[in-house]
Amino acid sequence: MVKLIHTLADHGDDVNCCAFSSSLLATCSLDKTIRLYSLSDFTELPHSPLKFHTYAVHCCCFSPSGHVLASCSTDGTTVLWNTQNGETLAVMEQPTGSPVRVCKFSPDATCLVSGAADGTVVLWNAQSYKLYRCGSVKDGSLVACAFSPNGNLFVTGSSCGDLTVWDDKMRCLHSEKAHDLGITCCDFSSQPVTDGEHGLQFFRLASCGQDCQIKIWVVSFTHVLGFELKYKSTLSGHCAPVLACAFSHNGQMLVSGSVDKSVIIYDTNTESILHTLTQHTRYVTSCAFAPSTPLLATGSMDKTVNIWQFDLETPCQARSMEDQVKFTEDWSEEDVSVWLCAQGLSDLVGIFKMNNIDGRELLNLTKESLADDLKIDGYSYEKEAMENWISKKKRTSPMTNLVLPSVVLTPNRTLKMAISRWLETHQK
Repeated sequence: MVKLIHTLADHGDDVNCCAFSSSLLATCSLDKTIRLYSLSDFTELPHSPLKFHTYAVHCCCFSPSGHVLASCSTDGTTVLWNTQNGETLAVMEQPTGSPVRVCKFSPDATCLVSGAADGTVVLWNAQSYKLYRCGSVKDGSLVACAFSPNGNLFVTGSSCGDLTVWDDKMRCLHSEKAHDLGITCCDFSSQPVTDGEHGLQFFRLASCGQDCQIKIWVVSFTHVLGFELKYKSTLSGHCAPVLACAFSHNGQMLVSGSVDKSVIIYDTNTESILHTLTQHTRYVTSCAFAPSTPLLATGSMDKTVNIWQFDLETPCQARSMEDQVKFTEDWSEEDVSVWLCAQGLSDLVGIFKMNNIDGRELLNLTKESLADDLKIDGYSYEKEAMENWISKKKRTSPMTNLVLPSVVLTPNRTLKMAISRWLETHQK
C-alpha cells in the first residue's frame, strides 16, 4: 500500500524538481526559489527558501553526503548551497551563458555535471568549483543526466531524443536515438543485476520522453568494448508524455510522472504496475524516492509536492528484504530518527538518540534485548534485581535513597552496545 501523508504548497509557481537526502527534501520552482524541508516533520528549514537565481530553477540535487545542494536555472548558472545554513558556496556560470536545464553530482561527489539548452555539457570539479571539461551534443537541448553507480560514465538526454554516453574524461562513447519526440528524464538504478547465465553484472537505465514511453536499457561493462548499452523493454501505462522517472534506492521500483497528471509505480523485476496515483491536478513534472525511508515525493505544475509513504509489507519490499536489511545496517542515528518519524513513532526519537541506536543496533532490537539492561534513576541495574526491589514496595533509588519520580524501567542500550562491541573485539 502507498498513502498520501503530506502536501507541500509553498511554491508560487510550477514545481520543476524535487530531491531527497537522508534527512532533507529539496524542491525548486519556476518561482526562482529552492525550498528545504526536514523529513522528520516536513517543516521548512529556517534558512529556506534559498534565493539567488534570477529566473526559473529547473533542477536541484544533493551531494551524496547531503551537505551540499546544487541548483541550476534559466539564468545560466549552477549554484552550490550549504544545506545546513543556506549559504552560497559557489556560483558556476555555463561558459556559453545558455540556460542550464539539468545538474547532477557524481557518486563520489568529486564532479558535477551541468547541461544547457544550447546542448553544452560541463563537468565541474565539485571541490574547487572550477570547470574541468566541456563538450556538446549535436542537436537539441540537454534536459536529462544520470551517473552510473560506479561513476565511470554518465548519460545525457536531449530534447531531440538522443541518449549520449560520456566517460569521466568527457569523451563521447556512444549516442543513439531513444525517444522520437525528445527525452525528458533518465535515471540509473543504483543496484546491479547479475546475469544468471554468465555471472556478469549490469545496471538498469530508465529513460522517458515526449513519446509517452518509458524505456529500460541495460548497461554492462566489458573488457573488449568498455561498456555496452542495450535496449531491453518499454513500460506502458501513461497516455501522454512522461516527464519524470526515478528508481527506488533498492532498485526494486521505478516511478514515473506524466502530462496525464498521474504517477505510476512499477515493479522493476516483473515490469508490472504496482500503484497508480492520481492526486495531482496538473502535469507531474518530478518524482524522487527517499534514500533511507519508505517515502516518495512527486512535484507538479499544480504548484504542490505530494509526499507518499509506502507500507513496509508491500510485495515489492518483501522480495527485497535482504537489500533493505543491508541498507538499514548502514543507517546513522539521524537516519533512524527520520525513519521513526516516518512510521509515526516520533515519541521514541528521544529514547533512541539517548541510547545511540543506529542502523546496526536497530536490526538487533528485540523485546528480550530491550529488557536486558535497565535504568530507572540514571544508574544501571540488573532487571531481576530492580524488579525485586520495586516489588517490595520500595520507591527510592538503591543508589541515592531519593524518591524515584517513576518506577518505569527503561533499557540502557548504550551500556549493552558498549559491552557487545567490546566482546566482538576481544573474542575474535
